[in-house]
Amino acid sequence: MRFSLFILIFCCFGLLLACESEKNDRPDTPITQQSSADTNKTTPAVRVDTASEGFFDTYENTNRYIWQKPEMVINLISDLKGDIGDKVIADIGAGKGFFALPLATKAKKVIAIEIAESLTDVLKEKKRLELPEEFQDHLEIRLAEAMDPKLNPGEADVVLIVNTFTYLKDKVKYLRNLKNGLRENGKVIIIGFKKKRIPYGPSASIKVPLYEVEDYLEDAGYTNIQSNDTALDYQYIVIADKK
Repeated sequence: MRFSLFILIFCCFGLLLACESEKNDRPDTPITQQSSADTNKTTPAVRVDTASEGFFDTYENTNRYIWQKPEMVINLISDLKGDIGDKVIADIGAGKGFFALPLATKAKKVIAIEIAESLTDVLKEKKRLELPEEFQDHLEIRLAEAMDPKLNPGEADVVLIVNTFTYLKDKVKYLRNLKNGLRENGKVIIIGFKKKRIPYGPSASIKVPLYEVEDYLEDAGYTNIQSNDTALDYQYIVIADKK
């Protein structure tokens, strides 16, 4: 009698295990669906804190072409100091060529400046593969140092600094060094993230507010400082002249 009862209990237990296994194997189980929904709800917005190569891997995979408005920025450069086809543009912190590559099809010359050799290698490959052959001579890729953009005296008409200014350690000193590479009446354009709650860019702790960028430029000896914090959704644009 006891043996029969034991067999009955064992069989019931086995049946329960089989049912549970079948339930978990179903692709439409409510548990799996809930887990997927929870994952989507808790996925954070893209935020980065360093200008490393990994920064660009994450950062440039957002819908940057929408919120960065590259065509508007390039048109802005075109409106400065005459025809863009006569300009030499230095792109400081060029990354993987978001601006440098399209600018090379329009400007006389673009100098894509980076301090990470791994990024200059990426740029060289993208130049070879993505830039039409007739424009490849328009793009020079230059390895620089943290405080030295490696521009020759009076080499650039316009210096473009997009999403990079916040990472410069001594901002006034860098801007002073940069003046040497600008021609007389040359211009610097700084685009940075607004110091507010936005879905992109670095953490708020390292963002540089607009008024501080203006102060840095003034302290470095630039003039005719003009700012626009409405053209871009998440960023401001500051333009200044070399004395």
